[in-house]
Amino acid sequence: MRCIFMTFGTLLTSLTLLAQWSSDVLTGYEAREVDQGSDYSGPVVSTIVRRQSPCANRRGVLYVHGFNDYFFQKEMADRFVDSCYSFYAVDLRKYGRSIRPEQKQFQVRDMHEYFADIDSAVVQMKNDGIDDIVLIGHSTGGLTSALYMSEHPDPSIRSLILNSPFLDWNLGGVMECAVPAVAAVGKIFPNMRISQGNSTAYSESLMKQDHGEWEYNTEWKLEQSPDVDAGWVRAIHRAQQALQSGKRSIAVPVLLMHSDASISDGEWNEAYQKADGVLDVRDIAKYGRRLGPFVDEATIKHGLHDLVLSSPEVRETVYDTIFKWLDRH
Repeated sequence: MRCIFMTFGTLLTSLTLLAQWSSDVLTGYEAREVDQGSDYSGPVVSTIVRRQSPCANRRGVLYVHGFNDYFFQKEMADRFVDSCYSFYAVDLRKYGRSIRPEQKQFQVRDMHEYFADIDSAVVQMKNDGIDDIVLIGHSTGGLTSALYMSEHPDPSIRSLILNSPFLDWNLGGVMECAVPAVAAVGKIFPNMRISQGNSTAYSESLMKQDHGEWEYNTEWKLEQSPDVDAGWVRAIHRAQQALQSGKRSIAVPVLLMHSDASISDGEWNEAYQKADGVLDVRDIAKYGRRLGPFVDEATIKHGLHDLVLSSPEVRETVYDTIFKWLDRH
């Protein structure tokens, strides 16, 4: 009887663990929330999304999205799975699948807050038998991932891919000079609102209803970049300063990817379909090369800010670059 009870208890525990996962909004994927305790906004969670490869290996990819974003890039994920990498993504706290009604979207006071979200996903991957991990970060997720790998690397993460990382502001002259002052104010008045402007040109270059190919949840990825607060500016500024100094080095191989051109005309025009409409690619190159001794830079002609959302022919160049680089590393 005791053996039967123990077997039933083990089975019940296994079913409980399995029940943590549910079908994701993306067909063929599953997701589960991770309780991350509480912060200045109350209870917070992150969300892990996964699709496991049928290949019998221990390789996997962990994707970290950018600002005003969440994981929806299914084509990219499917390409990795088809290439025998199990694919995982994390929707960070207060983003996408992880946002709660009472929270301010995308709010952060220190980029280190996200380390726990990444750690949770890495632990899940290890529990799933994956110990050869490629970390991929896009835009602000690239900044977070680079900071993570410079300070808090997990030995199972063997390489880092950066897709247009947010390593410096793209505000121009006077506005950019004001960032340190706003960051200083953010220490005392973190909730002070800061406008991000009202351009929708970048989202127009992505969305199928406008000039792009993609459909996504516009409550999770807003068509117009939302107001942030001074605390967010402070968090970004401090992380960028830490990496720009060149004093912190990423020990694993890094693939630094960005477009060959930037555009910031405000109103959408055809050039937005062939350039980075968010960041200055010169800054990405300048500071990205300082991230460590093993940085390989790839300039993608006609790439958008999120390179994997570029035109079909450009995306093929992106994937070809990624997989050839991974074969070497």
